[in-house]
Amino acid sequence: MPSYLGNGSPARSPHARPYLHPSISRLRSFTPQPSRTPSAASAATVHSHLHDSVSAAPSHFSALSRSSSVTNLSAHVANSGTPPTQMQSPREVLRWTQLRLVGEHIYAGQTSKVSSVLGAQSSGSPTALAANGLICVGTDTGRVLVFDFKQTLRCVCGNESSEKNVGAVTALALSFDHTYVAVGHAAGYIQLYDLRSPKVAARVVPPTTLSAVASGRQEGHIAGSRIVSVGFVAGRHTALVSADDSGLAFYHSLGKVFFVDATDILRILGKYPDEEAPDASLALGHRFRRRRARKPATILSMAPLPLGTCTHPTDTYNLVALLTPIKLVIVGLKPSPKTWYRRHRDTGEEVSSKSRFKGTLAWFPSVSLHADLSSASERDSKKSPVNGIHPSSTPTLAYSWGECLHLLRVSEDKVTQTVKDAKSGKTSKVEIGRIVFEEMGSWTASDDILALQWLNVNQIIVLTPAAFEIYDVRTFKLVERERFDAWTLVSPVLSHTTNGSLTYSDAVSEVAHSVRMYKGKIFLLGQHGIQVGTLLTWADRILSFVSEGDFLSAIDLTRSYYVGEAPGNRNGLPDNPEMLRTVVGQKMRELMAASAQYAFSEDRMLDNTHVTADGRGVDRTELFEELVTACARACMALDDYDFLFEDLFGFYDNNCIVAIFLRQLEPFMISGEIRHVPPRITQRLVALHDEDNRPDLVERLIWHIDPDCLDINQAIMLCQRHHLYDALIYVYTRALRDYVSPVVELLGLVRRVQQWRRQRAEASPTSSNFMEEQSIEPVVLNAYKIYPFIADTLTGLTYPSEEPLPDDEAFEAKNDVYKFLFYGRSSVWPEGEGGRLVLTSDEENGVEPTYPYTRLLLRFDPEAFLHTLDLAFEDAYLNDDSRGVSRFVIVKILLEILASPELSQEEQTFIHIFVARNVPKYPQFIQIQSSVLHNILIGLAEDPDPSTREDRQLAAEFLLSVYTPHESERILELFRHAGFFRILRSWYRQEKQWRELLGTYLEDPELPSHDVFTTLDDVLKAAKRANKRKLPTAVCNKLLDSLPNLLLSDIPNTAALIDEHLPDQHEAALNALGPHADHERFLYLQYLLHPLRRKPAEDDIALPRQSKPSPHVPSHLRQAYIKLQCQFEPSGIIPALQMLPEDYLDGQEAARTCEQHEVFAAVVWLADHGGDPQAAISKAEAFEQRLSTRVADVLASHEEESVETVPDSLQKLEAVADTATSICVARSRPTSSTDAPLENLWLQLLSSQIDCVQRVASCCSLEALGASESIPSDDPHVQHEHEAISSLRALVHKTFTALMSVSSTRAVSFPRLFKRLVGSASASKAHVSKGTLYTEFRTILTGMLESFRSEGDMLVITKHLVDRDVADTIAELVSERSKGWAPARGACSACGVAFVVGNKKPVEGEVDAAAENEKIVVSRTGAIYHSRCLPA
Repeated sequence: MPSYLGNGSPARSPHARPYLHPSISRLRSFTPQPSRTPSAASAATVHSHLHDSVSAAPSHFSALSRSSSVTNLSAHVANSGTPPTQMQSPREVLRWTQLRLVGEHIYAGQTSKVSSVLGAQSSGSPTALAANGLICVGTDTGRVLVFDFKQTLRCVCGNESSEKNVGAVTALALSFDHTYVAVGHAAGYIQLYDLRSPKVAARVVPPTTLSAVASGRQEGHIAGSRIVSVGFVAGRHTALVSADDSGLAFYHSLGKVFFVDATDILRILGKYPDEEAPDASLALGHRFRRRRARKPATILSMAPLPLGTCTHPTDTYNLVALLTPIKLVIVGLKPSPKTWYRRHRDTGEEVSSKSRFKGTLAWFPSVSLHADLSSASERDSKKSPVNGIHPSSTPTLAYSWGECLHLLRVSEDKVTQTVKDAKSGKTSKVEIGRIVFEEMGSWTASDDILALQWLNVNQIIVLTPAAFEIYDVRTFKLVERERFDAWTLVSPVLSHTTNGSLTYSDAVSEVAHSVRMYKGKIFLLGQHGIQVGTLLTWADRILSFVSEGDFLSAIDLTRSYYVGEAPGNRNGLPDNPEMLRTVVGQKMRELMAASAQYAFSEDRMLDNTHVTADGRGVDRTELFEELVTACARACMALDDYDFLFEDLFGFYDNNCIVAIFLRQLEPFMISGEIRHVPPRITQRLVALHDEDNRPDLVERLIWHIDPDCLDINQAIMLCQRHHLYDALIYVYTRALRDYVSPVVELLGLVRRVQQWRRQRAEASPTSSNFMEEQSIEPVVLNAYKIYPFIADTLTGLTYPSEEPLPDDEAFEAKNDVYKFLFYGRSSVWPEGEGGRLVLTSDEENGVEPTYPYTRLLLRFDPEAFLHTLDLAFEDAYLNDDSRGVSRFVIVKILLEILASPELSQEEQTFIHIFVARNVPKYPQFIQIQSSVLHNILIGLAEDPDPSTREDRQLAAEFLLSVYTPHESERILELFRHAGFFRILRSWYRQEKQWRELLGTYLEDPELPSHDVFTTLDDVLKAAKRANKRKLPTAVCNKLLDSLPNLLLSDIPNTAALIDEHLPDQHEAALNALGPHADHERFLYLQYLLHPLRRKPAEDDIALPRQSKPSPHVPSHLRQAYIKLQCQFEPSGIIPALQMLPEDYLDGQEAARTCEQHEVFAAVVWLADHGGDPQAAISKAEAFEQRLSTRVADVLASHEEESVETVPDSLQKLEAVADTATSICVARSRPTSSTDAPLENLWLQLLSSQIDCVQRVASCCSLEALGASESIPSDDPHVQHEHEAISSLRALVHKTFTALMSVSSTRAVSFPRLFKRLVGSASASKAHVSKGTLYTEFRTILTGMLESFRSEGDMLVITKHLVDRDVADTIAELVSERSKGWAPARGACSACGVAFVVGNKKPVEGEVDAAAENEKIVVSRTGAIYHSRCLPA
C-alpha cells in the first residue's frame, strides 16, 4: 500500500540529500560548521578555481632549431617523458674558459725552441698569479712567466740560478702601467723586474740578519722568512711594500743617488724576533724539524690602495692595509708614515684554530661610476647636471676574518687650522686633511673565506673551501653561489709542509695568490691549468637559451626577470622598476614574436626535425603546447594579451591546431589567472568540449570565466541540453543579472520530483508504471541545488563560488528572490509578454494554494528550506520592515502555512523548531502573541518522533528563554512524556523539587551511568543542604524505589551512593538484589569492606572511594561478607581479613565460618592473629592431618571419580603450609615479641608435614615414590600418586628453606632442631621401619642439597662469564692502544675538537658521543685528523 503524508503527498524515498545533512543543519541540536557544503553535483567544481597550473618544464625548443640534428632530435623524443625536475640542469653562474696556450707553457713544459732562446730547461711548477693588464705566473724555480691576454709568452723573468739563490716565488705584483713586476720569494728576497729586460732583476732587496738589524746597519726581512705579500705603492715603479710570514711589513723606496742604487727601507708593522732566525738554506730544503707554532702577529694579507680611474683625495696618502689574525691596521706613507686606523678582532670572532689564521682583504679604488655602473639607465641617472661630469666612487676596503666579512669606507675630511709663523709672528689659516673611516657593515659567509676580490663597485666574490659566493654590498645578501673545490687551486706554501713549518690543512688553503680579478674577469691558477671566469648577466643567460634554440626557456627566464622572481644577480638591469619593466618587457615581446614566427614558418614545418633517421614521424605536440603556456604566462606578467589572443591564436588557427591552443589556455581560465578572454575564443573552447561530449568540462569552464566573455545563447542552450545547472545559474546571475530565472528552473525540477514521488507511491511495484529510483536520482541532485542557491543569494554571495556580490547587485538579488518566493499566489515568468505561469501543484491543472513556492520548497524538504531561511535571517537586509519582506512577515507566512490541515508532521516539527529558535534571537523584529508561542511549545512536546527529540528540546529551551507558560503543570507533564529531561531538571532545580529532580536523572535513558551517579550525588547533597543536613523522606523513598535499577546499572557506585547518603539502608539494598544474587551481594559488600581491592570493572567509579572499610555495615552483614568471600574468592580471604580493623569481626565466628567452607588457611591465620601462635600451629597440624588422610584415602581407593578431588586437597594443604610457615618466620624475627618457644613451633610444623608425606607415601606404590623418569606413562594412577607425593615433598623443602633463612637467630638451631625432628619421628612412627623413615629424610635432604648446589653452580658460571668478558675487553683495549702512531695532542688538527671527551658533559660546539666513533687518521708528522677533516 502506498504511504502518504498528512497533506496527501507521498513520503519521500530515502535518497541521499546532497545539500545538507542533519549533522550540519542549523535547526538541529548540533552546532553547524561555519562554511556550508555545496551540492554533490558541483563538488567537483567548487574547488576547481583553486587549480594551480604547474610551471612548464624548461622546453627543448632546440628540437625546432635550424641547427638540430637527427641525433639530438631523437634524444629529445626519447626523453620527452622525463620529469621536469630531472631534465633541469644546474643553473650556470660563472662561465669558465681554459687558457690552453698558457697552460701548455706552464704545465706541459716548454718547447725546445723557447728553451733554446731563453736558455732555460724548465720553468717549474706555478705558485702565484698576477693578472692586471698582463698574466704573470710565478714558479717554484724563482722565475716569472709573463703572458699577454692573447696567451702569447712575452718574457720570462729570472734565470737558472733563481731557485738556488732566492727560492720559490710566493708573492707577485704588476705595476699600474704593466711595465714592472715585483716578486717575493720564499727565502725573503724581493726582486723588481723591468719587463723590457727581464733576464736580470732591475733591483734586488736581499734579506738581512738579526745581527745587522741589532747594529742598526740595515732593516728588512730576516733571511728565511717567506714573503707573503708584495705590492706597488700608487703609480710608482720603485716604491714597494712587502710582508712576510713572521709578521714584519716594510716600505721599500728603491731610488738612486748619483746613478748608484740607494734603497731606503722603513718598517711599518711588526717586531723582530728575539732568537736567531733560521738559516736560509733550511728554508729552501726539506729537512724535518718540529713544527713551530704560527704567531698571532702573522700577516695574513696586505694590499696598498691602488689607483683608480678617477683621482681621489685619499690617493695622496699612499694607504696600505695590513691584516693579522688579531687586528686590521691601515698605514699612510705620505706625507709622513702614520697609522691611521686600527681595529682589533672581536672576541666573538675568535673561533677554533681552523679559522684563526684565515683572513684576506681587497681594495676597491675610486672609479668613475659612469664607466662602472651596471646599466645605461644607471649611468644616465648618475650624471651631474653640470657639464655631464659623472661622480666617482669612494675607496672601500673589504676584509675578512674566518667566515666574517666586513666593509670599511675611506674618505678625506678637511679641517681648517690656524698656523703661526715663528719668524714673522703672522698667523694664517691652513686646511689640513685627515682620513675618515666608516664601517659600512658586516655579514657571514657559509664557511671560512680563503680569497676575496671585487667584481664591481657593488659586488664582491669570495672563495670558500667549497664554493664561490657573490654578495651585494648594498644589501649584504648572497646573490649567487657556484660550487667550486678550493683545494684544486695552487698554494705557494704547499712545499713548506714537508719541513713542518706549516700544517697541511693550513698550507693547502693558502690560495689567495691564485685568485685574481681584472675588469670583471676572474683568473684562477689551478693545479692543472689557468681558467678565466665571467659572471653571467641576465642578457647572457637569455642569450645562451636563444643560441641553443630553446626559445621557451628564454621566454620563461625573461618573465622571471620581469616579475622579480629570477634567482641570482641582476647585473645589467636598471634599478628603477619602471625602466626594468620597459627593458625586459620589450625583450620578452621580441622573444615571443620570434618564437611564434619560427615555430610556424614554412621551412621549419617541412624540415627534417619531423622525421627520424629510420623514417618514422615525430610528435611535436608537446612543443606547441609549451609555446602556448610560456606565452600565456608572459602575457599575464605584461598584462597585455594582444599577442596571445591575436597573433599566437592566429598562428594555431591557420595551421589547424587550434585545439592545442585552447586546451593549454583552459587551465589559466579555470584557475582565474586569465579572466577576460575574447568571446570568439571562449565560443571555440565551449564548442570543442561539446564535440568531445564533455558537459562537465563545459560547466566548469563557464562559471570560472568572466561572464562578459561568454556567448550567452550558446551557453544557455548547452546548459539546458546537458542539465548543467551550476553553469546555467552562473550565466543567469552573472551575465544577465537575473536571480529569479534560476529559481524558476529549479522549481520545475522540484515539482517534477514531487510528481514522480506521487506516481511511484500510487503505482504497484509490479506494474509497468512503477519507476525505479535510479531514473529520478539525477533530477533530485539538481533539484536540491535550489537551497544553496537561495542561501547564497539571500546572504549576498555568488553561487557556487560563494564570493561576495557587489552591494547594489546583492540588494537587487535579495529583493527579487524574496518577492518571488513569498508572493501570495503563482507568478508569471518572465514578466511581460511571453511569460508563463509557474505552477507548483503535483497534478496538472491542479489548484494552486497560497504562497505556492514557499509551500513547495517546504514540502520538498522542510529541514533544508528552513535551514536556508535561518541563514538568511542573519542578513541585515531583513532589518528594514518597509521593504515588504521581513523576518516577522516570513514567520507570519510560516505560521499561516502551519495552520493548514494537509501539512505533514515533519513540516510542522521543523516550522515549530524554526520559530522557536528565531524568536529569542530577534526579539526586536519578531513579536508573536503568547498564545501562538504556547501552541508552538505544546507542538514541540507532542511530536512523537524520537529522532528529533533532542532538536525539539533545544528549540523549547530557546523558546522558554523569552516565554513563560501559564499552564506549568500541563507543560511539565508534556515535557515528561516527550523526554525533555534537561528542561525538567532545570525547572525542578530552580523550584527545589528534589524528588522530581531525582526522577529526571533516574528516568533519562540517554544519560550515561557514570554521569547518573555523579549527578545523583550532587542532587542528594543539595537536598541535604536545603533541609538542614538531612535528606527529605520523599527523596529517600524515591532513591530506595530506584535501587533495583541502580544496582542493575552499577553495583559499586550504588554501594558508594547508599553508604554516603543512606548508610542504614545497606540491608535494603542487598534485599533489592533478589534472593538468588549471592555474587552481587558479595560485590556490594566487597566494595564497602575491602576498599583497596579494585577490579577492572571498578576503574570507572564516579564517586570518591573510601580508604577504609565502611563503619556503617551491620555485624551480621560483616559475617555474611566473610561467608561470601569464602564462597567466591577463598584465596583472597586472608587479605580481606587483614583490611578489617581490630574488633570489627567476631574472630571465633569467622573461624567457624572459614572452617565450614574448608578455608583452613584463614582459620590458622585468625588463631595467630588472636595472639596464640601455638594454637595456630596446632590447628595447622590438625588440618594437614585431615587433608593428607583424605588424599591417602582417595589414592588407596583407586577410584577414578575421587582422584579429581586430590588437586583441591593439595591446594588447601599448600595454603595451610604457607600460612603456618609465614607465622613461624614472623615469630622468629628479632623484632617479634612472642612467649612461645620458637624451636617447638618449627618442630611441630615440620613433624606435621613429614607425617603428611609418610601418610600419603604409605598408600603409594613403589614406582610413584621413585624419580620422575621412572614413572610409567601408561598408568595414570601412578602418575597421580607421584604428583601428590612430589607436592608434599616440595612443601617440606620450602619449609626447610624458610627455616634456614632464620636459623641464625639464637632461639632456633638447625642442627638441634633436625636431631629432635629425627628422634621424634622415630619414636612416634613405631609402625614405620627406620629404613623407610630414613629414606624419606634422605630424599627430602637430597632434594634440598641439590637445589642449593644448582644455585651455587649458577653463581660460579655467572662469575666466570663476567671475568672472561672483562679480560677480553681489557685485552682489546691494550691491543688497540698499542696500534698506530702517537699523536702530538689529543685533538683534531683541523677542527680542534678533542677525540676523547671523558666524563665531561659535551658543551656547545663539541661533537656528540656518536662522533667519537668516527675514524681518525694520524699523519707521519704527528698531526691527527678526523676522517671528515682530513686535507685532500
